[in-house]
Amino acid sequence: MARSSIPSDQTDQDGVDGRNQKGQKRNAVALTYKPNTVDSAPVVSASGQGYLAERIIELALASGIPVQSDSDLVELLSATEVGEEIPIEAFIAVAEILRYVYALNGQSAPVPPLP
Repeated sequence: MARSSIPSDQTDQDGVDGRNQKGQKRNAVALTYKPNTVDSAPVVSASGQGYLAERIIELALASGIPVQSDSDLVELLSATEVGEEIPIEAFIAVAEILRYVYALNGQSAPVPPLP
């Protein structure tokens, strides 16, 4: 697997106009991961709230990309600019999600090269 995107969704509830059932705007962040490259940390590839979050989630689901819900993680990743690597504080949580995605695809997660 050369590339993996992982949207992270703030809520499991479908909302209207990008809001959940509590009336709060939904947030979503998509990540791109290219293992075995010099800079192999995941990168934020899309981020948005409300309608944009809904579109990110819809596109992921339509493309067969797993969607994970973790409000703390999406809050942390939402503060990261699109095109930037995820913050080090998110590495463990994102690594667990990547391991899950690779397992769904029947693959072993790649081991990054040592410096």
